[in-house]
Order: sequence, then structure tokens, then C-alpha cells
Amino acid sequence: MKLKFIASISLVWAMSYNSFAQTLKLEDALYRSVEQYDKIKSKQSIVSATEQNTMFQKQHYLPDVTLAAQQSYGTVNMLHGTMYAHGGMASASTSMPLAEQNWNAAFGSLYFANVNWNLFTFGRIKNQVALGGRKEQTAKADLEQEIFQHQIKVSAAYLNLLASQRIKYVQEKNFDRAEVFFEMTDTRAKSGLIPEVDAQLAKAEVSNAKSLQIKSYDKELEFSKHLAVLLGEDFQTYQLDSLYSTTIPLQSLASLNDEVDKHPLLQLQQSKIEESLQSEEILKSNKRPTLSAFGVLQGRGSGFEANYAQDNSAYSSNYLNGVGIDRSNYLLGLSLTWNITNLFRSETKVKEQQFLTQSLQQDFDLFKKELNAQTQMAYSQLNNAKENFEETKVQLSAAQMAYKQHTALYENGLTTLVDYTQALYSLNRAEIDYEIAQNNVWQALLLLASARGDLGVFTQQ
Repeated sequence: MKLKFIASISLVWAMSYNSFAQTLKLEDALYRSVEQYDKIKSKQSIVSATEQNTMFQKQHYLPDVTLAAQQSYGTVNMLHGTMYAHGGMASASTSMPLAEQNWNAAFGSLYFANVNWNLFTFGRIKNQVALGGRKEQTAKADLEQEIFQHQIKVSAAYLNLLASQRIKYVQEKNFDRAEVFFEMTDTRAKSGLIPEVDAQLAKAEVSNAKSLQIKSYDKELEFSKHLAVLLGEDFQTYQLDSLYSTTIPLQSLASLNDEVDKHPLLQLQQSKIEESLQSEEILKSNKRPTLSAFGVLQGRGSGFEANYAQDNSAYSSNYLNGVGIDRSNYLLGLSLTWNITNLFRSETKVKEQQFLTQSLQQDFDLFKKELNAQTQMAYSQLNNAKENFEETKVQLSAAQMAYKQHTALYENGLTTLVDYTQALYSLNRAEIDYEIAQNNVWQALLLLASARGDLGVFTQQ
């Protein structure tokens, strides 16, 4: 029994030690989020698909080569007349017209190789390949934008979780202070030095401090869940890097260039504009003709003899007599095709695409203005966050001093319970404000990084 108890204690200690030792640094969180988040995997698959599309467009430079073999069994009755093959579906029977219908049938065969090669499309295929490349670049820019936005979300969730953990730590300290105060008050009340009601009020403060601690733990669980989802992991609690709760960014950012042209959102929008421009070129190329080279090699066989029109018995229903090659032909040539109507039809589509390009350009200008404005706002908010953090230092120092003084006064019966409780509350509020203000400095810096499109502004601090 003792061995089982010792083993259980050792296991719990080992798990606690491993959990404590595995600190999740922000860099690791960002890496894991990119590797594991399903939305990013989806964007990566789209990039791979566009790469295959570009390869497919390049393969249009190859000629069309068709091989076919056909073996059939049927009659060859013909007559003079006209025929319209609706939808391209028709049957063909080759023979001289016969005086009357008969049901003589034999096997026949057709073998051919067909080559069609578009020698010159006057830029159509070239533009299709270029459009495939533009689509590929757009997909990559979309992936980069998704990664950037996701890393911003992960960083914000990391800071929010860290803030909730620090607030829980403050509430734990507040609970410990309340317990110590209750023990002191309860002892003095039992000794008759102070009224019993003081002990009950102190007990109520302990209960209130415990309630605040539980609520802060609920917040930690909520932010832990949010971070786990963004990392693509199962729910768990995380031990975070204390760097962001013990320091603030001190490096001056005044020397940074205010231009946001490299922002992933603008890069994505620029790729869409270039893709639209390339689509215009394709539509323009549809006005031009196509020069093609073609070649056909054909072999045919039939169970009907050459004099079948004169002698209807000159045929054989034997399979082998009909599937061989009795006649062969070849055909070589050039073909120039030009749909003149496309000169007018394509012009409308070109104008449509030009308006779409204009819309994308206007969106680009709007995004750039918004990002520039957001950058300037983020600079101001960062400065305000730093100034506010300095003020919370003053508040915390004053609250700590006031708490120590009221503790000493109350222990010596020189102040009331209400004054002591107010000092306890002020200290708890000052500690929370200090933690939030310190976290807000990093949050403001993250907002600046988001506006500038450069996460290094945040991580390199």
C-alpha cells in the first residue's frame, strides 16, 4: 500500500514538474499555429492547386494528338438526299445508292491518328500561362495574408491569456492577504479585544477574495481555450513566457518608416490587380486569329466488296474480313481561323474587366489610407499606454504603502476595519491596474505591428 502511495505521489510530482518546465514561448506558439491551423493548410492546398493550373496552361503549347480505333457491324444502304446532323450526332454509311432496301450487313473498321497543333495563337496561350502565374501569385499572397493575420490573432490571444494569468495571480495574493487578516481578526475577537462583528466582516472579505480568484481562473480557462483553438491543439492550460509580464518594450520606434506598402493585405490586393490586368490581355487576344497545323493518317476496312453496288451478294459477314485495313489516306495542311465577331464581342468583355480592375485599384487605395491612419493611431496609443503604465507604478507604490500603514494601525487598534478594508481593496485594484497597463503596452505594440504589416516590430522587441 505504501509503495502504491509513493508511486502515485511521484507520478503527480513528475507531471507537475513537466508541466511547469514546458514554457510556451511566443515564437513557438507562432510556429505551431502556422504548422497546425487548418485554415492555413487549406490556403496552402490552394497554392498547390494554382501551381498545377500554371503547369496545365503551359501544356497547351503541346499539339493535340488523337488516336482512335473503331470496329462496327451494320448495313450500308444509301440514297440521294440531304441530311442535317443536329448537335453533331449522325451516322455515316458509304455506298452507292441502291435500288431498294436490304438488310445485308458486314463488319467494318476505322483507324486514325489525328494531330492538331496551334502554331500561332497571337499571344492567347502566352497570356493564359501568364494568368496562371498571376493566379499562383495571388494565392501565395492570400496565404501570406492569412498567416500574418493568424499570427496577429495568436499574439493577441497569448497576451490576453498572460493578462488573465497575472490577474489570477493578483487575486491569489489578495486571497492570501484576506486570510491572514481574518486569522488576525478572529484571534483578537476571541480574545475580546475587538467586536465579533469585525471577525465576520473579515470572513466576508475572505469569501469575496476567493470568489474573485475563481472568476479570474474562469477567464484563464476561457483564454486558454481560445489560444488552443488558434494553435490547432486540444484544450489545455499553458505556462507562458514571463518576459511580457516583467518588462515593456523600450526600444524607440521613431526611426521606423511609416510606409505600409509591404503590408500583406496590400500585397494581396496588388496581386489581384495584376491578375485582373492579365485577364484584360487574354480578352484582348481573343480578337486575334489562330494559325494551326493539322495532319491525319487514316486506315479503313470493310466486309463489303468494291462491286457491291452492282452485286448485292458481294459482301462477307465474317469478322476478320471487315476489321483489316483495306484503304489508307493521309492529310496535311494549315488552318487559319478568325472569328470576326470576336472583334466586337470581346471589346465589351475587355471594358467589363477594366472596370473590375478599376474597382480593385480603388479598394487598394482605401486599404492603404486605412492602414496609414491606423499606424498613426497605433503610435499614439503606444505612447499613451507607456504613460499610463508609469502612472500605475505610482498608484501601486502608494497603495502598497497605504496598506502597510493601515495594517500596522489596525493591529494596534488605531484605525477601523472599514479603513483597513478600503486599503486592501485599493491595493488589489492598483495591482490589477498595473498588470493590465503593462500588458496594454504590448497590446499597443501588437496593434502597431498589425497596422504596419510587420510582426517583427512586435517580436523583435
